[in-house]
Order: sequence, then C-alpha cells, then structure tokens
Amino acid sequence: MSAGGSWERRGMVGLLAAGLSLLVILAGPGCGRDKGSQPVELRFWAMGREGEVLQDLISGFERENPEVRVQVQQIPWSAAHEKLLTAFVGRSTPDLAQLGNTWIAEFVALRALEPLAGRLAATAALDSTSFFPGIWSTNRIGGVMYGIPWYVDTRVLFYRRDILARAGYDSVPGSWQGWRKAMEAVKRLVGPERFAIFLPVNEWNQPIIFGLQAGSPLLVDDATRGAFAQEAFRRAFHFYLGLFGDSLAPPVRNNEIANLYQEFARGYFAMYITGPWNLGEFQRRLPEGLQDDWGTAPLPGPEGPASGISLAGGSSLIIFRRSPHKDAAWRLVEYLLRPEQQERFYELSGDLPARREAWQQAALAREPRTRAFWEQLQRVVSTPKIPEWEQIATLVQDDTELAVRGGVPADSALAMMDRGAARILQKRRWLLAHDRLPAAVPAGEAP
Repeated sequence: MSAGGSWERRGMVGLLAAGLSLLVILAGPGCGRDKGSQPVELRFWAMGREGEVLQDLISGFERENPEVRVQVQQIPWSAAHEKLLTAFVGRSTPDLAQLGNTWIAEFVALRALEPLAGRLAATAALDSTSFFPGIWSTNRIGGVMYGIPWYVDTRVLFYRRDILARAGYDSVPGSWQGWRKAMEAVKRLVGPERFAIFLPVNEWNQPIIFGLQAGSPLLVDDATRGAFAQEAFRRAFHFYLGLFGDSLAPPVRNNEIANLYQEFARGYFAMYITGPWNLGEFQRRLPEGLQDDWGTAPLPGPEGPASGISLAGGSSLIIFRRSPHKDAAWRLVEYLLRPEQQERFYELSGDLPARREAWQQAALAREPRTRAFWEQLQRVVSTPKIPEWEQIATLVQDDTELAVRGGVPADSALAMMDRGAARILQKRRWLLAHDRLPAAVPAGEAP
C-alpha cells in the first residue's frame, strides 16, 4: 500500500468518525445511544486489612466482566463509621461497601441501604442454608435482607492446654459450674499473683455474652427499655462478677496489660475470650516452644454446651440505595461470595468465610484451632438490631467496670443500666408510639 493511499484512508476514517460523533451529539441522550459503550465504574469502600487484599479478588471479577471497572477505597476501621455517615448526609455514598454487622440496623433506619430480597430470590447460588443462621439473621431487619455475610467472626475461649492439664483437666468443661471449678483449680495451681482468666473490664462483650447465655433479651418492650435488672441478666452478672471477687480474673483493662501475648506466654492468665483475629497473632507472637500448648474451645454455657452461645459478628456486603449501578454491584457481591473466592479471601486476609462450603474446601472445620469457631458459629446470636445499641453497650461497659472495681453493688449497677438504657431509648419510644418505626427483633431471637 502506498503512503498516499494510507493517508487517504486515514482521512476517510477521520471524516466518518467525526460524522458519527455529530450524530451522537444531535441524537442526544436516550435517542439510540449505547449506554454500555462506556465501562461501568463501581465504587467500593472496604475497611482495614480487607481493603488491602480486595484488589487481588477484583482483578478476576473484571476479567469476567470487562464492561465493569471497580475502584476500591480502603478506609481505616477507626474512621469508617463517621465517613459512611458523612457520605450519606452528603449524598456521596459509594455503590457498595463492607459494613459491620452491628451497623446494619443504623443504616437501615437511615434508609441508606438497598433491600436485597428480590435479588436473592433470583439468585439460587446465594441460599441462606449456605450460611450460618445466626450470622445471616444479623442482616435481616423487619423481615427484609439488607446485606449478605462476607466474613464471620465470633468469640471463643483461647486457653493454655498445658496449664489446664496440670490443674487436672484435659479439656474445657462445657457448663458454667464445671468451667468455674476448672478455673478454681488453675488458680490453686498458679498462685495468688496469677489468674485463671483475663476478662478486660473495659469490654462490654463478656457480660453481654453471659447475659445472652442465661436467656436475657437485653432489651424489652420492643427494644425500648433495658432488661438488665431482670433475673436472667442478673444471674449472669453475678456469675461474671464472682470471677473477679474470687480472684479468678484480674480487675484490669486491656490497656493495663503491657503485652497480652507475653502475659499469656508467661502464664499470668490461662484463658482469654477473644476472636479469630487472634489466631494469627498467637501463632506469630507466642514462643515456638509454646505453640503446642495453647488451643481454642467453644464457650461454656450455664446449662452445658448447647447454651454456650456467643456473639454473631463479622462484616457484610451491602449496596447503597443511591447507587446508579445496582445490577453491576450485585454481580460483584455474587462473585465475592462464591465458595472459591471465599476460600481465597481467607488465604489473603485470615478472615473466616461466611459460606459453609468454603469451610469444607479449606478444611477449616477439621483444623483443631478453627474447629472451635466452626462449632461456636452454630450457636451465635445478634445483639438487639437497633441503631442505639452501641450507645447502650458502652453504658453497660462503664457500669460493669464500676461494679467490678467495687464502686457500686451489683444490683445498683444493673438498675443504672436500665435507667441509662431508658434514657437512650426515649426517642425510640416516641417514634414507635407514633408508628414511625418497625418493630425490633430482640437479641438472640430469629427474625
């Protein structure tokens, strides 16, 4: 081909392109324009470590969906809640995000989240039976699903197997009575300067878990008043305080322990209630010679293992109501929840998969230390699904610490919790009285 012929062809191509551009401009939007000609840009907000590793999964999604591009923004957990609220107020929420399960109710109350019932009904691959029931229910508010579990966590007992064995126990007893006797045996073994268990007094999780185990709903009257002074929570509270009163647990905050892992290694305490984020930390931070001497166990319950429930935690994937790309966002949700992607996500982040199939594929249900989480996740419940819960949890934490340190008697602390909860829930009572809110699902109750 001659050079002149080449330029002639290029000129013709340029004229044709200019003509087509003019036609598009004249036609205007909605008059034959191909809306799929430009890639869909999805904005995805993810928190902490999850945001760091997410790009490794996104690349596979984009290969399958070349018409979609995903922009991942990593947000520190410490700033996530405020940033999400600011984005909602400023009408600048992303298309989809990772949302902590305990935040779902708050953003539902703001009408920020897209209901997912219709999409779930049309997606056979996302059946509720593939997920842990207690985790699944954290996403259901007023009978409607607003999120899909992405990864899960709950709290189990980490313990020194060697110390427990020297105290005469080859495993953690399944009932409160048996567990307390085991802790008393450990205390006799380790002496007055060491303890059987560490229960940080600036954490609300432990007294709440014990209360749920004892059958407390935590809140009553459609989650408008506290139930802390009622018999069930009182029983649990006295069990909890007794561990401090009998020197089985030190009355200290977690920031009063210089190095949690060193103190566990030297036997300052032999048991600790914590979550899956510490599996990797214990493997990295404990001495090599101690790696065979620690294990995990499901939490004991007041009447035995069946009552040894724990908290339903983790994060879910949600789509914001204002997203202009809901179909593409849902395709990404489906992709990230495939069992093979769940398994890959676990390998990258250490977060426990939400899908049961991924647990089987990765053999997590059989590995000794993760097996305790598998068993515990069959017995998890959510805290009350109302926006005010985190304020109430902080109140419980403060009043519990006051009781542990001897500032007030146990029953006075419980009465303070009820009064504080009533004050926090005053607006909720008014809204319900004027039919402005849907009924709440009590803690521990299936929706």
